[in-house]
Amino acid sequence: MPSAMLSAVLEEEPDLYEAFPPHVDPTGITILTDSPPGKKAPLKTYEEVQPLLQQGRKRDLKLVIRENSWPINSPVRAALWPALCRQHQHGKSMLDGFYWDMVTQVFGTVELPDKPIMLPPFVEATHCLGYHLTRKGRAVADRVVSVLGYACPDITYSPSLYPITAALLHFMPEEECYHCMASLVASKEKMFITQTKLHNEVTWKTVMQIAKKHAKSAAQQLSRLSGAIGPERIYADWQWWILAALPFPHLVRVLDCFFNEGIKVFYRVALAILILFHKHCANTSSEWYAEASKSGVDHAIDKFCRNMPASPTKLLRTAFSIRALSSQYISRVFIKTEMTLKSKQVITGSRLVRSRSSDNLPTSQSQVNIQMMSHTLTIREGSHSPGPRALSMGVYPIQTIKSQILDLSELFTLWSWLPVRITMYQPVLLYTTEEHGCSLTTFYVRVEHHEPTLLMIKTCNNEVFGAYCSTRWFERNQKDERGNRQAYFGTGETFLFSLHPVRAKYPWVGCLQETEGDGEKTSHANSLFMAADNTMITIGGGDGQAIWMDENIRFGKTDRCSTFNNPPLCPSGDFEIRVLEVYGFSGA
Repeated sequence: MPSAMLSAVLEEEPDLYEAFPPHVDPTGITILTDSPPGKKAPLKTYEEVQPLLQQGRKRDLKLVIRENSWPINSPVRAALWPALCRQHQHGKSMLDGFYWDMVTQVFGTVELPDKPIMLPPFVEATHCLGYHLTRKGRAVADRVVSVLGYACPDITYSPSLYPITAALLHFMPEEECYHCMASLVASKEKMFITQTKLHNEVTWKTVMQIAKKHAKSAAQQLSRLSGAIGPERIYADWQWWILAALPFPHLVRVLDCFFNEGIKVFYRVALAILILFHKHCANTSSEWYAEASKSGVDHAIDKFCRNMPASPTKLLRTAFSIRALSSQYISRVFIKTEMTLKSKQVITGSRLVRSRSSDNLPTSQSQVNIQMMSHTLTIREGSHSPGPRALSMGVYPIQTIKSQILDLSELFTLWSWLPVRITMYQPVLLYTTEEHGCSLTTFYVRVEHHEPTLLMIKTCNNEVFGAYCSTRWFERNQKDERGNRQAYFGTGETFLFSLHPVRAKYPWVGCLQETEGDGEKTSHANSLFMAADNTMITIGGGDGQAIWMDENIRFGKTDRCSTFNNPPLCPSGDFEIRVLEVYGFSGA
């Protein structure tokens, strides 16, 4: 190797290691150069891009980011990406130390735990792409996503959240990464990250619809090659073409534009991938046509992306040269697709996993799309927004709970089942048999004026179950219009749960009838929520009692009941109480 070339290589290596934080392993990162030096204008520095952000020159900023193919090890992203994400921030900026306060509240320490961090339910293991993060870097990504789960309880399904978090961590420290993700999740003007199964399905169906119009030949070829599995199955993986299959330098350039312009960049890049794939397998004797015929078009597209023949610059040029693919058009397709899916859901009674607090309310993305389409129609978002909140608002403060019954994993599961507004309040231990003794009288004195309450029972056989009780236990003393005490009281927000040996939530059957479009009126036997007197407590009635406890809070029984349609919460049906804990919610 000539000495000049060797010298250049030796000078590049420190740059590669210095360009990334310590939690990134740069040894597998390839630096791509699109063209020889001197052929194009010098790349912009962050100092040259910053005024465009500050002055709100959106069109100029968009063009600069699209045209500047910064290499993977460019120092520009350490400042550019946080600044791009910050511009989408909704509400007040977070105070310094906010993230670490949340980490301390959730985990009890800012030290990374030795054991794996439990991720929120909206994350699936197959979505956890770490790219070039070290083992410590993966733990950092786990922690950022976990804290986001606490801060944003409305997120029910988000395939792209973990990969985008991991990508951000290649260019910034942990706290900055969290602030970036919080801004993207809470963004009102543009959509970045889908947060429900409904919207995840809407996005791939949107890609399928716009491909039929704006990449017609490619879409037709895809449909022919898809065979028996059908094109829907192929389009359902559209985000993984970009997030999982593209080489990392290509992905990073896509994200440069994505953090500025939103998910429409992903739509365009997905269409560009289809167009390029179509171009490379138009000939039936081509390598990629043979691959699609042999292994299936889904595997062929994945392999094509992993061996992307186009440079990052050419990929983006193809994406942004698709004519007439405006944000307004994409929004119209998105809204129409969303409305179609929702109407089918009502007609068929099918249910998508989503936050119940958002039922019958306009979703964030619906409002964004409507506002983009018309300046005369605006729907203001309610308090169900998935945006980050102050520490006392929306963070699951379960680290403060010192339960003798539940561990952190079980508490996390239970808190995810609570009504969203209740997760905004600080839990307070009102009564525990460990401290306050086994007396129903003491139970009432300490608990009866609190609403709602959370009952957790651990039996002598280590079964764990309980109930969220929506109404004050003092209601047992209320009388009806005839002067008789009410036998049962409470509302349909009450639910049962089991955490060991089975994890399950049993909501009121009336909720399920409403969700599934059942027009039948809920019978009285199906609305027996809570009952109590000086000798016992009962939760759930009708053909049995879901939970019954005696006046000494020592023995109990559990049966199937009509109100919650639950199985017995412990196998034997009868139980002896080892520990009972009751929590209230400060300020609720």
